Amino acid sequence: MTNLETTHHKKSRANDYVHEVYELVKKRNPDEKEFLQATREIFDSLRPVFAEHPEYIRNGILERITEPERIISFRVAWEDDKGKVHVNRGYRVQFNSDLGPYKGGLRFHPSVNSSIMKFLAFEQIFKNALTGQPIGAGKGGSDFDPKGKSEREIMRFTQSFMTELSKYIGPDIDVPAGDIGVGKREIGYMFGQYNRLKSGYEAGVLTGKDPSHGGSLGRKEATGYGTVYFVEEMLNENGLSFKGSTVIVSGSGNVSTYAIEKAHQLGAKVIACSDSGGYILDRNGIDLETVKRLKEVENKRIWEYTKDHPDAEYHEDCSEIWSIPCDIALPCATQNEIDELAAHMLIANGVKAIGEGANMPCNIEAINIFLENNILFAPAKAANAGGVAVSAMEMSQNSMRLAWTEEEVDERLKKVMENIYASCKNAAESFGKPGNLVMGANIAGFLKVANAMVAHGIR
Repeated sequence: MTNLETTHHKKSRANDYVHEVYELVKKRNPDEKEFLQATREIFDSLRPVFAEHPEYIRNGILERITEPERIISFRVAWEDDKGKVHVNRGYRVQFNSDLGPYKGGLRFHPSVNSSIMKFLAFEQIFKNALTGQPIGAGKGGSDFDPKGKSEREIMRFTQSFMTELSKYIGPDIDVPAGDIGVGKREIGYMFGQYNRLKSGYEAGVLTGKDPSHGGSLGRKEATGYGTVYFVEEMLNENGLSFKGSTVIVSGSGNVSTYAIEKAHQLGAKVIACSDSGGYILDRNGIDLETVKRLKEVENKRIWEYTKDHPDAEYHEDCSEIWSIPCDIALPCATQNEIDELAAHMLIANGVKAIGEGANMPCNIEAINIFLENNILFAPAKAANAGGVAVSAMEMSQNSMRLAWTEEEVDERLKKVMENIYASCKNAAESFGKPGNLVMGANIAGFLKVANAMVAHGIR
């Protein structure tokens, strides 16, 4: 057999293997569209890896890495302020522990279901691996909606949630953090309940705590800052910069707010942000202090920004934010917020770079459109890894019984994001796709986990 025939045979075998496993995943998870979307995007990147590494096929890595080690679903009963009993459903998907204890956020939102939890936990495997820190991957949450609930109702719910979750977590087992609907308030209630149940004090069981009692400075800012640090590396590599650029950021939560802040610090002009109700366009540049006051202090909707800034415009359809001309777009709200139509609008209006601050905010078709049109694209599992990176730093600080300064954390975060960019860039080049950071991120994260799985044997 000639070298050409050997190469062709390896590619053919790899393609057959990836196809067979994906068909198996579809058969086992027929109604889980978000999870299937995430696996399909990963699988498409990994074909050349299996051609070069047949040992991964022999060890059944793809079959094993797409099946969670454990899925926990549980009832959460709680009583509202009027004495009415409610029942929600709680989840924890403990997906992979080959690199360390399960690590990933808790989300409280009506959309939470098994598919979304599995997709987020699956993405977390590769994101966590890219940070270079010893953490596995998990995700969890509940279909509970904190909006419109009183402080006492939120406390009662989170305590009930933790009463059940506490059976499955611990500093060296599974370390949850916050996510949508779960901030330091909710983490604080859960932390108190966990230690009450355990009759002790385990600082490292949760991350995202208030810095005054075991949390890390810089955690709130980490995902937004990290996204901008990663995009900055990508821009610099291609002769571009945030300085003087026009930027659009979807969302107005932690990720969005601190992506705006860091973009401003780097000399960009952010002109739009949003919430689930609509978006604001301020051609003078978003006043971040107003956004912080509305969202972090007063818990108000983004349209009220126009009360303080009458020159700004408010539009009710938040998806139309992508029709605004910009140099850089940072989708930081939720999954699948950019589809093919939005991708074409962005390109037509001159976008040069996309940085995913949320989890899977661009669907597969949109990503392919960006790549086909040579738009610089920073994928979520790499670009938004800053949050979990600083969560792992919080675990380290808790273990050592010390606290780093905000400057120390930010310096470490920036270095982590620079290293992630380099890993993605190098992996893409090594497998013949220079500049394709989607492929690079998938491969770099996968290789680290796959090697650990081979080393640990079949389990």
